[in-house]
Amino acid sequence: MSLQQKQKITNLLTICIKAGKLVKGYDSVCEALKGKSVYCVMTASDISAKTFKETEFMCRKYGTVLIPTELTKEDMERISGKQTAVAAVCDKGFADKFIELSN
Repeated sequence: MSLQQKQKITNLLTICIKAGKLVKGYDSVCEALKGKSVYCVMTASDISAKTFKETEFMCRKYGTVLIPTELTKEDMERISGKQTAVAAVCDKGFADKFIELSN
């Protein structure tokens, strides 16, 4: 992922948060997945192997796209105000753009 691509993801994430369309934290993301209101899940680059595996399982179970990012947990904290390794996007338009940027 290029620096420009990482910056685009960061900018979009900021807008997504301001719009109230981002759920932060593993437990909150799992609850949102169960409620079927999630269009994609993003993970930090320094997520633990166990948490990544569990997140991957939940995404497969609920048919949701998983996007591993190059953002660290610190990056996520700087953007969202909460240190987190897992975040869920609850808006189709935002999710489509994140998926496009990750390819």
